[in-house]
Amino acid sequence: MLAQPQPRDDLLVTSNFIRAVRESGYLSIATALAELVDNSLQADAKTVSITVGRNTTNSLPDITIEDDGAGMSKAGLELCLRFGGSSRFDARQSFGRFGMGLPAASLSQARRVEVTAWQNNGPEHTVALDVDAIVAGSAPMLIAQPGSRRAGTSGCRVRWMQCDRIEYRRLAWLERSLRHDLGRMFRRFIVGGLNMTINGTRVEAIDPTLLTTKVEGASARLAFDEMKYELETTGGGTSVVTVRFAVLPVEVWHRLDNVTKRRMGIVGGGGVSILRAGREIASGWHLMGGKRKENYDDWWRCEIEFDPSLDEHFGITINKQGIRPSTQLREALEPELESIGRLLNARVRQAFDDVKFQAAAQASCRIAAAADPDLPVIDSRGRSGAIQYRLGSDALPIEVMFQSTLAQRTLDLTLNSDHPAFAALYQPLQAIEGGAAAELRTSIELLLLSFARSAVQLELAGQPFDALVRVWGSNYGRMLQKS
Repeated sequence: MLAQPQPRDDLLVTSNFIRAVRESGYLSIATALAELVDNSLQADAKTVSITVGRNTTNSLPDITIEDDGAGMSKAGLELCLRFGGSSRFDARQSFGRFGMGLPAASLSQARRVEVTAWQNNGPEHTVALDVDAIVAGSAPMLIAQPGSRRAGTSGCRVRWMQCDRIEYRRLAWLERSLRHDLGRMFRRFIVGGLNMTINGTRVEAIDPTLLTTKVEGASARLAFDEMKYELETTGGGTSVVTVRFAVLPVEVWHRLDNVTKRRMGIVGGGGVSILRAGREIASGWHLMGGKRKENYDDWWRCEIEFDPSLDEHFGITINKQGIRPSTQLREALEPELESIGRLLNARVRQAFDDVKFQAAAQASCRIAAAADPDLPVIDSRGRSGAIQYRLGSDALPIEVMFQSTLAQRTLDLTLNSDHPAFAALYQPLQAIEGGAAAELRTSIELLLLSFARSAVQLELAGQPFDALVRVWGSNYGRMLQKS
């Protein structure tokens, strides 16, 4: 008979394990600190205060995060720094899952971590892990030590001491980085009322989709209604992945200088933001199939949100950063997301072409506006006066050569870039160099603008169509006289 394996009490060499945990793979100090903010939110905190300072003894940074959440009981506190010691192990209702986040994130950045908690009118209690003490053979301080009494409040404070993994030479640089990264990761909660501060200054929400960012009177807009994909969970039920696409206002923001575009996150900001339970855990070029990222892709954004019950499909790891999509998730999302990505890329490209087209057409529009006071007055909705002109291009139904509208005393003429006439009129101009091409283009565009104006003029006056040629010829002649 084979001998039965005996239980081992030496499964871990504690000193080596603690040093190995320090290499747990957090991408940045912000992603490590996010684990602590997750805990605060899970404790229903409304205020999270982060303090960044420098240790007077060794000049290394110290970071403290304090919240006004539910706090922890003495028994709960004595579990919080034990790896896997969470009472919510493998829970799928909120942020935490494995009970590894607090100790692993803390030791990845600091040589000593202290956790203090209090509830209602009770006293503070503190536990601690000290890397150097454990390596030297001392036992970790996991039995809660009593402290001063906190009247009428509950909460928790985590202090990272001797943060030797922080590469920022100046704390102001570290603070600025944390403000940006945490403002982006927890944007949903900040907008929802979470008061997060760093050194007393409120952290503002940063939305990579730019749907809530208004500059020059414009903001990004949803490209389509949000899409939902239902997937099976490991528990036998189903849960929904929600996908949103936003497109940036090329026609307005293309005029911004490069410094502003970079500060806003337009330049280099394209891609996909992945949110788990409302918190961003990854960003980059995810689930786009065979489509490669191009410069035009900076001008549209994608946001994918899922519930922790779908963790296996997204390949969520212990430190909740990055994703490893399952085959089923790829098959469900990638074909459509790739197709939409290519469509939005084409739309952005067309928008930039239209911007260039409008810039070149401004000379013709100015000439038409200068001639307008000499043309018959067009009354529209009781308003009169000179008309301004706008000439652009867009993809319209193939049988339509152009569309024109008169609104707010502006005649808007949109040429159909898919119509054969567009290529027939404009492609030959590209082969002509110098002033001759500009003069010919102006003549063609004045012909089109005068036709559109004449059509509107006769339609409002109720005159028969046979008068169009006469009126058109007169309007065109006056516009040419101004050119």
